[in-house]
Amino acid sequence: MPADPSQRRHVVRSTVRVLLVDEHERVLMFEDSDAGVGARWWILPGGGIDPGESDLEAVLREVREETGLCLRPTEVVGPLAHRHVVHGYSDQVVDQDDTFYGARVAAFEVSTEGFTAEEQITVLQHRWWSRTDLASTDEEVWPLVLDELWDLLEAPPSAVVELADVEESSVPVA
Repeated sequence: MPADPSQRRHVVRSTVRVLLVDEHERVLMFEDSDAGVGARWWILPGGGIDPGESDLEAVLREVREETGLCLRPTEVVGPLAHRHVVHGYSDQVVDQDDTFYGARVAAFEVSTEGFTAEEQITVLQHRWWSRTDLASTDEEVWPLVLDELWDLLEAPPSAVVELADVEESSVPVA
């Protein structure tokens, strides 16, 4: 049984998340998991911003590490939106500030060779999702506002959109 939230390790971090949309109007997502409770969900590529690293540098690094794709800075759109999210997992609670970016890409063969040791364990698979697939799935998809973010990639805002605070958890915190 997962520990009470106050007993779990607490992590605070800032991240970038990237909508990679191909010419077939599909977005790339990874199936992540929490083995402690057998939960699974789909997430966008991205991750923590390293000390001294800009958001753009983090976007380029995370996309390269997680997908094998080497984006050029001029291909990145954004920042599109920002939010604060709490992720409760069986072993930790993550207090996270997400900044969302996007890029239009040609379909490509995903390489996960750059995954961290943890990602090699928790990430189960990847998939290109159409909007129709996402609208009809019963599977958990994070962020919950993915469709809204996709719209922002289609018509980038003049200023970063502030999204509502949210909790997306395999083991709730609240």
